[in-house]
Parts: sequence; structure tokens; C-alpha cells
Amino acid sequence: MQLARKLRTLDYFTLAFGSMVGVGWLVVMDDWLGRGGPLGAILGFAVCGVVLLPIGYVYGRLVTIMPDAASEIAYTARVFPQSVSFGTGWMMMLAYWIVCPWEAIAVGKIMAYIFPALNSHQIYSVAGRPVYLPHLVLGLSLTAIITLLNYRGVRVSATFQNWTTFGLIALFVVFTTSGLSHGSVGNFEPLFAHGSGWISLFLILQIVPYFMVGFESVPKCAEEANPDFKSSGFFGAILASIVVGILFYTSAIAIVAYVHPWQTLVKQRFATAFAFEQALGQRWIVTIILAAALLSLLKVFNGNFLAATRLLFAMGRRELIDARAGRVHERYQTPSVAVIAIGAGTAVAVLFGDAILIPIIEVGSMASAIGWLATCAASMWIDHAPRQRVVAATGIVVALALIALKVTPAVPGHFTLHEWIALLSWIAAGVLLRRVR
Repeated sequence: MQLARKLRTLDYFTLAFGSMVGVGWLVVMDDWLGRGGPLGAILGFAVCGVVLLPIGYVYGRLVTIMPDAASEIAYTARVFPQSVSFGTGWMMMLAYWIVCPWEAIAVGKIMAYIFPALNSHQIYSVAGRPVYLPHLVLGLSLTAIITLLNYRGVRVSATFQNWTTFGLIALFVVFTTSGLSHGSVGNFEPLFAHGSGWISLFLILQIVPYFMVGFESVPKCAEEANPDFKSSGFFGAILASIVVGILFYTSAIAIVAYVHPWQTLVKQRFATAFAFEQALGQRWIVTIILAAALLSLLKVFNGNFLAATRLLFAMGRRELIDARAGRVHERYQTPSVAVIAIGAGTAVAVLFGDAILIPIIEVGSMASAIGWLATCAASMWIDHAPRQRVVAATGIVVALALIALKVTPAVPGHFTLHEWIALLSWIAAGVLLRRVR
């Protein structure tokens, strides 16, 4: 049985942009400013976004040639051994799936900012960080809702994605324009967090891939395009999501640094909301920002959940893992087994609490860069046009550079023991899954 064919160009754009932009601009703005300072953070997101355009171009070409839910798995299977194909898909699975518990945990943190009483009833701790019962209930409840939405049909999921995406954009415009008359360019000083602009830029570049993952979610749903859909819509949705994503992130950093001296925001919980509240002296602006954050959280959770389930489904259909993962629900025409599996995995990860937030960013960046590298390498053999090969070669260089930033000990902010353990654990889980299939 085939997946339902109900998606249009707008749905693909909101899927890509919605999967990319989550709540990092609220939850870890302090980390961004602490790493790079305002200019370092802005340049980091802008530079990384621009250099990702060739990779987005490659994905846009390949999905037109091969509209397959397997995406990276299908592309690499054309030219590489099955082990490479599986490894690429497994790394991209990590990049998508790992966002889901991140967002489920973040909902408790956001709601506790509004209702401090939620920071109560500690039931255990992980790595010295408390796990509160209300946070756990919120995270698990949201996971159940997203799982149900995706189980019931892709049209339900896409409609939810559209409303939350444009709701975020509308609220973002409201609070950014409100802050323009309450700031000063002097608040940007110093421009970089570490004196040296290069170090600040490197520290930001290491995490940006995690926050830019999402544009390549479009190919995962390529088989679910409406029968009247034109393949050029894939290409447009991917590139548009990258451009709008760059504008969103750089604007968010710039307006926060503009409305309040950024050095006082480092280590400040919810630095974005705090900066606007201090600048405007009004609580309503915080309500607007938190509402925008909740919409952003819902859409990025849903988008990455959707992409992760399609990858798991494709692996099952190709019998890279247990073939039952490739089943399609007779009534809803969704990959029901994959949906339940991703939902259950997310619920388990939520139990670890917010101790996993920052390590997740580091490992997710590495995983996505590996997937981009393999895809661009495959494109060199699949798409023989000279211009396409040049673009693919550029994508390979970009992906290799992003990986080098994480694994080179001499580079500030490289992987620590905790990140290596997390990455190797995921690889070991993939090997085990292959052996028992």
C-alpha cells in the first residue's frame, strides 16, 4: 500500500522551515551570545546558511530525479555499498529524531517560565539536573499528541504545520517591531564574545548545522505529493526554507542584542524574553514571545517527527531493518509502525530531562553534516551535468569542514568525551538493529 498523496508546495515549505526553526532562539540564545557575541552569532548563522545553499541545491535536484521517501538512503544506494547507505540514513535519523525529545523537554521549561510552580515535585535527577514531575507530564503529553497527529494522516499533520508556522512568523513580526524603538546599537558592544572574531565564529559554526537541519525533510515526504504537484516545487521549497531560516535566525539575534546589553544575557534563562521585558518594561511582550516559542516548538517537533518516521519507514521497506517498520496503515495511509516507534523512542528520551539539551545540539550537528556529505558525494555520480558536479563538490567541501570543526582537537569547542559517547552509542544501536533484523 502506498502513502497518501496530499501535500502541496506550501506544505513542503512549512515542513522544511518548520522543521528547521524551533525554540533555540528563546531557550539557548544565551549560549549563542556566549559563544560568539552578537556579531559572531549573526555571522555564524549567515555564513553557515549561505554555504548550505549548495547542499540544498543538491537535495532539490536529487528529489526531482528520485522522489523517494528514503532520501539519503536511496541516493547513496545508487552508488555505494548497502552499509554506506544504511549508515547515512541512520545518521540522518539521529539528526531528525534527536530534535523531538529536545522540544518535548523544552515545553516544560517554557511553561515553567510562565508558571514557576511547575518547577516542583522533583522525582529524580540526571547529571545533577532535577527532573520535575510537571515537566515530565508536559513532555510526555506533547509527545503523545504529536504521535497521534502523525498516526492519523499526513494531511492532518501538514495542516497543523501550516498554522503553527505562519502563527510563529506573525508573532515574530509583532515583538521584533515592538523592540525597534526600545534599544540601542551600543548594546552590541563588544561585537565578539572571545575577543578574536575567528574563535567566536568557529564556536557558532559548530552548532549552526543542528539549527539548520530541516530543509532536507522535503525529500522524506516526496512520495506524498499531490498528483497535480510539479516537481519544481520541491526545489523551491528547499531553497526558500534556507533563505527564510537565515533571515529569521539573524534577525532574532540582532534584535535581542539591540534591545538589551548582550553580556548581561549570557547564562540568563530565556534571554530573549528577559531582554524584551527589561527593555519595554511590559509583561505582555513576554507573553507574545512565549506564545511564539510554543508555536515554534510545536511545528519543529511535528516536522522532525514526520521526517524521522519517513526515514524509519524507508529503512523497513528496504529491509535495512525489521521489515515491519515499512508497514502502511490501511485506513490512514501512514507509516503507522514507524510513527509508534519514533513516538516511543522520544518518550524514553524525555525521561532524561534537560541534561541532554546542549550535548544533543553538538551530536545533532555532526550527524546532519555526515548525511549531507554522503548525499553530495552520491550526487557526483547520479547527476552528471558539469554544473551540478561543481555544486555537489562545493557541498562536499562544506560538509567536510563542518565535520572537521567537531572532531579536530585543536579547534575550540570540539567534541568532548560525552559527545563521543553519545555518537558511538547511536552507531552501536544501529549496528545492533541491523544484526537482529
